[in-house]
Amino acid sequence: MSFTKFRLTPLVILTLLCVAYAQQPASSSHEPVLDITSMDRTIDPCTDFFAYSCGGWIKQNPIPPDQSSWDTYSKMQDENLARLRGILEEASAEGATRNPITQKIGDYYASCMDENAINAKGTDPLKTKLDQIAGIQSKAEIADMAASMTDNNVLFRFGSIQDFRDANQVIADADQGGLGLPDRDYYTKDDAKSKELRQQYLTHVQKMFQLLGDKPEQAASEAQAIMRIETALAKGSMTRVERRDPKALDHKMSGAEMDKLSPQFRWNVYFTKVGLPSLSSLNVDAPNFFKALNEALDNESLADWKIYLRWHLVHANAPFLSQPLVNEDFAFFGKTLRGQEQLSPRWKRCTEGVDDDLGEALGQAYVAKYFSPEAKQQALQIVKEIEDAMQQDIENLAWMSPTTKQQALIKLRAVRNKIGYPDKWRDYSKLQIVRGDELGNVERSRKFEFNRQLAKIGRPVDRGEWDMSPPTVNAYYNPQMNDINFPAGVLQPPAFDASSDAAPNYGDTGGTIGHELTHGFDDEGRQFDAQGNLRDWWTEQDAKQFQQRADCISDQYSKYTIVDDIKINGKLTLGEDVADLGGLLLAYNAWKQDTKSEKLDPIDGLTPEQRFFVGYGQSWCGHTRDETKRLRATVDPHSPEKYRTNGVVSNMPEFQEAFHCKAGSPMVNLNRCRVW
Repeated sequence: MSFTKFRLTPLVILTLLCVAYAQQPASSSHEPVLDITSMDRTIDPCTDFFAYSCGGWIKQNPIPPDQSSWDTYSKMQDENLARLRGILEEASAEGATRNPITQKIGDYYASCMDENAINAKGTDPLKTKLDQIAGIQSKAEIADMAASMTDNNVLFRFGSIQDFRDANQVIADADQGGLGLPDRDYYTKDDAKSKELRQQYLTHVQKMFQLLGDKPEQAASEAQAIMRIETALAKGSMTRVERRDPKALDHKMSGAEMDKLSPQFRWNVYFTKVGLPSLSSLNVDAPNFFKALNEALDNESLADWKIYLRWHLVHANAPFLSQPLVNEDFAFFGKTLRGQEQLSPRWKRCTEGVDDDLGEALGQAYVAKYFSPEAKQQALQIVKEIEDAMQQDIENLAWMSPTTKQQALIKLRAVRNKIGYPDKWRDYSKLQIVRGDELGNVERSRKFEFNRQLAKIGRPVDRGEWDMSPPTVNAYYNPQMNDINFPAGVLQPPAFDASSDAAPNYGDTGGTIGHELTHGFDDEGRQFDAQGNLRDWWTEQDAKQFQQRADCISDQYSKYTIVDDIKINGKLTLGEDVADLGGLLLAYNAWKQDTKSEKLDPIDGLTPEQRFFVGYGQSWCGHTRDETKRLRATVDPHSPEKYRTNGVVSNMPEFQEAFHCKAGSPMVNLNRCRVW
């Protein structure tokens, strides 16, 4: 999974999950939902259910050299990229008959694929901006330069979000940012591995400055300045656990109050330059970060701030420049941080680039070819069944009062189900794509998206909008929209197969849908009401009951080891862990309800109940390089696949009964956890 692909509002909850069957070409073949050869039946399912379900898959599917991890969804994504490649190569062919949409995606792809032309330009595409940075005469001009580099993660992030207190309105939003490493913890931890990574980062920054033409000694000094400034910003940043509490991100203030928070930065200049000269108010997610930014602006010299701006210019754009810059960028962020052995082929990187910047244009062509109306209706039907199961679950909860139940049911009934693709496609007519101008296309696309986000400010929320493109192999729940979103790209086998028996389909697909639905009622989602407002609709006693049950899950997962001596941060992964468990319980109940009048026989030596759970277990088949495990331990709110399997089933008596697990078995949690 990519950690930087989407610039979503702070509360959008992402999860690599899948839903239902999409129409495939008649000649295609795919793996079944439950694949007996992917199992390892020499393993006792009551000892390690993940290994039992996936041992064969892991042996048969080594991690490819260009990947940092490899799992069932990685394979789906890889297959999907090949489909998108076919669309893009057809659209980019010389002399092809094209409409405005295929012209844009085709020319963007062709520009990215022209490696010789990109290499011939070297760092020339950066020259204009580098000259502007060199010409800065005072710190007062930093705001003006930052406004022209909004897409380079300079200093902070700025955009728009739904108002926490009025989810029908969009307001401006300023948030922490400005770092080169993936998270604040990379700058603040004192363990040996963190210190080693910081030293390797310094070396990388030095090499990048040398590729810009700086001498080694100068580049080494510049790298030290970068580390000093970014460390100051990191220390002022909120942790990922702190950011999981939406109330901690809700700080609405006026422009004048923002000026008082960080007077060293000329906010009036910045707002005017980005097109918001009369901005009356905005949300500031992390006020302490902007205090730290102000202090750094005061303490650091203008010369060092110019070094910082140069660094973030080249850092943000290195993947789209000549091969030496691409290689050095990959050497640190691919090999060192993630353990990848090889750079992905250019066609994959270019295809992902089109999806990033023109996703709904590419999505129109993708949906027309690979997603049928029948698939959409089938997915909606499964969602409805899971929602019915959740309604029954809420109504039967012994620990929740009638008052809170009533509000929970109102919220459940208001959930919007978005399947496949938007009802209204995004308009890219104002975005100029020029064949042969790779970095220019990237920069104009970023600027287009930035302006699109800012244009929402002061306007009613468009509840039909999506935060993912249709070809994306992923899904998410957005608590401020109160919607669950399943792009067409994830609606494909082996997640769901219409020719399969129902049990594994519900174990995989049903668990996924239940997962997303449960996010509306996890420790973050439960703080929002049916309309998406940050409002407490719980009685005090019910909130305490919820927290006790959530703490049980957090404590359970915090005992699991990820790699070496690094354990899961159960407070970081709590929302996903709650959703995994709640989702599978809902799926099991929905499956039982759907098949209550049927006589279900064993298949391949597995009872229907066992097939349900193996279907779930195989949805998480995969393995990860140690370097990426360390990265995810810091930044990923999801637990590793092994524990998304074992942690869940160990809390389910239904699993223990299906596999005849005895008390004391590793897959039997004696301190059983359950929220929903």
